[in-house]
Amino acid sequence: MGDIFEEVKDDRTVLEKITDFIPGWNGYQERQTRRKADQLLRETLADKLADQRRKLNEAQKDLIANKRIDLVDDLESASTQLQTFIDRIRVATYGYAGIFDAKKVKEEELERLYNFDAALVDYVERLNAANDRLRQSIPSGEGLVETIRIVRDICNEANSTFDEREHVILGSA
Repeated sequence: MGDIFEEVKDDRTVLEKITDFIPGWNGYQERQTRRKADQLLRETLADKLADQRRKLNEAQKDLIANKRIDLVDDLESASTQLQTFIDRIRVATYGYAGIFDAKKVKEEELERLYNFDAALVDYVERLNAANDRLRQSIPSGEGLVETIRIVRDICNEANSTFDEREHVILGSA
């Protein structure tokens, strides 16, 4: 996925570069850049997770086609948890709202927040692998129940991990 922060940081206008000479502006601009990078990262992450949810929906159809209706609700539970995770990522606070806010978030805190969100990419990779395994298991039924449990556990863990994001923002982690 590359480092989105560096990509956003390099995409600055001449005017933005000139304002670096204004006292205090550079720190403000750096925070804004980190905020944009975090937003871009989370939007990308949510889109990739939405692709994984679509795969779960296709797997539900495959379960029905293979007469495994007994497992559709279990997979729906995972799909609902995944949608909750996606929604939370899309609407999460940035950790920094503006120059005149009473509670300022320092550069180090923004970096921790960005690094936390970057670590969430692991859930996309884990879900992708579990979805592939699920799709392979459906026709034979071999390992199917276990694979659905793994998918559910990943979605549950993702939501639990995201609960920790608030602690990062508030500085209590």
